[in-house]
Amino acid sequence: MSNDSTSFNRRTMLKSLTAGAIYSLATSTSVQAKTPVSQPELPSLPEGVSANSLAMNESFWVKVALFYDTAQGIVNLEHGYWGKMSRPVQEKFIENTRMVNTNLSYYARKHYADDHAISTNTVAKALGVNNEELVLTRNATESIHNLIRQYNALGPDDAVLYTDIDYPSFKDTMQWLAVSRNLDAVEVVLPAQASQKQILDLYIEAFDKHPNLKLMLLTHVSNQHGLVLPVAKISAIAKRRGIDIICDCAQSWGLLDFKITDLNVDWAGFNLHKWIGSPLGVGALYMRNGTLAKVSPYPGESDPDNIKASTRVHTATINFASILTIPAAIEFHQRIGGANKEARLRYLRSLWVSKAQKMPHIEVLGAIDEESSTGMGAFRLAGKTTLQDANDLQKRLEYEFGVFTVVRVGLSSGCCIRVTPQVFTSVSDIHQLVIALKNLA
Repeated sequence: MSNDSTSFNRRTMLKSLTAGAIYSLATSTSVQAKTPVSQPELPSLPEGVSANSLAMNESFWVKVALFYDTAQGIVNLEHGYWGKMSRPVQEKFIENTRMVNTNLSYYARKHYADDHAISTNTVAKALGVNNEELVLTRNATESIHNLIRQYNALGPDDAVLYTDIDYPSFKDTMQWLAVSRNLDAVEVVLPAQASQKQILDLYIEAFDKHPNLKLMLLTHVSNQHGLVLPVAKISAIAKRRGIDIICDCAQSWGLLDFKITDLNVDWAGFNLHKWIGSPLGVGALYMRNGTLAKVSPYPGESDPDNIKASTRVHTATINFASILTIPAAIEFHQRIGGANKEARLRYLRSLWVSKAQKMPHIEVLGAIDEESSTGMGAFRLAGKTTLQDANDLQKRLEYEFGVFTVVRVGLSSGCCIRVTPQVFTSVSDIHQLVIALKNLA
């Protein structure tokens, strides 16, 4: 009797707990499909006003800045590391974190796949690609490292190419690939100040000198100084010569307004936690349909028919809440407008660059024409190109003038200071940088 009673009570308790869990999940899972993203009252976009005109409308951008928490005590002009979530996105992330933390593996094993598919579809639609061409990753580095390491179409007489403006870790990986396959590694060195024509001409020159090139790493926007490369034009020429292209879009999506089809590349890696404004730990890998055969599955994964881009990455357990928050981040980004963000960031760069270019003690790096520029820029003291010079300059800016920036390395011309404003950066913040630059003489 006692045993039967105990068994009954346990069964009753388990049924009660299960019912409670199911009820909880019914009200909290599949968050993206069932819970609308909060709709803050962003300022209305004026009709008939171009993005370039809106970029100078301080009233509009002051209202946009209200949707971001503001740090005190420093002018932060280092937003290229990762982007700040807007308050509505942050609230959605916290909500998703609580839900995942409450429901744990029951949610992850039974419902997460559906929500993951929603996030994948949202990113694919925003980039203008098909769902099966896109894989969510933790960051662009994971995406691009996998592409480089798993590229399998190199022969014994082939060569690989990269440039000095590429991300240092990716350059190292391209060099590793060349050494591991006993191949030549070709480095293109771009000018410290460059135009679209100069860049294109240097790539063509490298293609002519090295007809055995098979694989190229091509950066859309340089992490060092924000230089934009004419990716589509370079790609068109490279493809005619049988050169495959891995495109680094780690810094470009959201900094520039584009679709991946605009670039004419087969493979690319993205970050969503930089300029799109998602939580940390969200990236994407693009693999155009029909290109999987040249990139092997991740070791241990199987795809004998080369039809699953997802097998090129094995991310394992990730931050579920970050993935769930992607639609909220993209929605907020799109409500401001990609073209509007790009124009505003370019305008903020122009405010300090136009002044710095007239200062003989300052060397501005990167773009010398509009097509080559973004909101990201860089500079150094004239003739001061060492890492120690750059470190000293960064400290002066921070401790003497209250302006936080970051040192960038890897350029053949030397080290520099990168300046990256965000949409919530004010004109007065940029003015403080200009004052600092004047007083560095």
